[in-house]
Amino acid sequence: MSRVSKPYEIVERALELSTTDGLVVIADEQSSANLRWAGNALTTNGVTRGRTLTVIATVDGAEGTASGVVSRSAVTTDDLEPLVRAAEAAARGAGPAEDAQPLVSGVPASPDFTDAPAETGSEVFADFAPALGDAFARARSGGRELYGFANHELTSTYVGTSTGLRLRHDQPNGTLELNAKSPDRTRSAWAGRATRDFKDVDPAAMDAELAQRLRWAERRIELPAGRYETLLPPTAVADLLIYQLWSSTARDAVEGRTVFSTPGGGTRLGEQLAPLPLTLRSDPHAPGLESAPFVIAHSSGDSGSVFDNGLPLAPTDWVRNGKLERLTTTRHSAGLTGLPVAPGIDNLLLEGGGEKSLEEMVAATTGRALLLTCLWYIREVDPATLLLTGLTRDGVYLVEDGEVIGEVNNFRFNESPVDLLSRASEAGRTEKTLPREWGDWFTRAAMPALRIPDFNMSSVSLGV
Repeated sequence: MSRVSKPYEIVERALELSTTDGLVVIADEQSSANLRWAGNALTTNGVTRGRTLTVIATVDGAEGTASGVVSRSAVTTDDLEPLVRAAEAAARGAGPAEDAQPLVSGVPASPDFTDAPAETGSEVFADFAPALGDAFARARSGGRELYGFANHELTSTYVGTSTGLRLRHDQPNGTLELNAKSPDRTRSAWAGRATRDFKDVDPAAMDAELAQRLRWAERRIELPAGRYETLLPPTAVADLLIYQLWSSTARDAVEGRTVFSTPGGGTRLGEQLAPLPLTLRSDPHAPGLESAPFVIAHSSGDSGSVFDNGLPLAPTDWVRNGKLERLTTTRHSAGLTGLPVAPGIDNLLLEGGGEKSLEEMVAATTGRALLLTCLWYIREVDPATLLLTGLTRDGVYLVEDGEVIGEVNNFRFNESPVDLLSRASEAGRTEKTLPREWGDWFTRAAMPALRIPDFNMSSVSLGV
């Protein structure tokens, strides 16, 4: 008879079943709760539970070590042996893994490894839901409609290896997206927040922000494509710099394939990227943005290696005081490039700006500038320069001498985040933000608003 075991028991049993030279087992126990609403009324809510087990088998051979990776969901005790055997067969049928390294060892066990997984549920919305209901009432009386969703996930990850690692990390992840629309649907505004527990989000404040943006949109101004002084809000800055981080692998830079390459096989490490004293960093212990303090890799790729599972992570400055300080490496790519081991970390902060809020930066604007809400549909055009293209969405506003005077049309932009850092003339106060484009994959970010003197709006867009 099938039995659903505790996560740590699943990990231990899978390790006992191993017949290859090495094994890594990752058990992810996930629970989620969500709310959805439309037209100032809740529409759906739900709670889910799930388990995914990833088994990574390694086989040593005369030409090197091979690996095989198999993942399955809803795993019970009876599913374990076939899963382990499938991973072992995949390893035996594969050639030597280029990123092969000895499995990590010597990391102290997590004291809660044998504890039950953490879980979320509808109670996470106990204070938020009534506040959202009050926001609905205010929006209704103000002649606007609110749409959106709130989602909270809690994932407990258990990592066990044949070298003795027994690690566990609990990751809460909450997102809130709120759209306000005029009744005729001609005006729309968006706001988003990232949260660990929904105790630090204020639907009333978000509704007030959106109401102001809808009022700005009552006046419509058409502008042509061109270069404009532009205020990028923290969410837009996050979307651009997350892509920069994803593109900052050391091996690709050394091999001449990225914006961080120099002719002859070198990198731009040590080069001043920004005149402002900005520091772009990741820290698994950053308050409010805490992430796994060790590597969790379900597969190998340019920026991660299954052989590094369990490797401890430390605070890392990618850019320090405007200077390129680190590129991401696995243990394998660090050995190839001669650079320090610097795995990716699941949060990102840009610091070193001033103390002005975005509103204060708007008020300090002289002449004409654009104020963006967010970016979306971001795609890479040229990896050699990290040129990205994308669209503005849910409100572009015209600022004249410190006042927002109306909404303008949307644009397609063409810009490189690396180039933007070199041209930024002002950075505001760093605050937690939700990336609009990458929010499904990356939510733990803290960014300032940036003032760009000549942001390239390459064409007019008909999008909203």
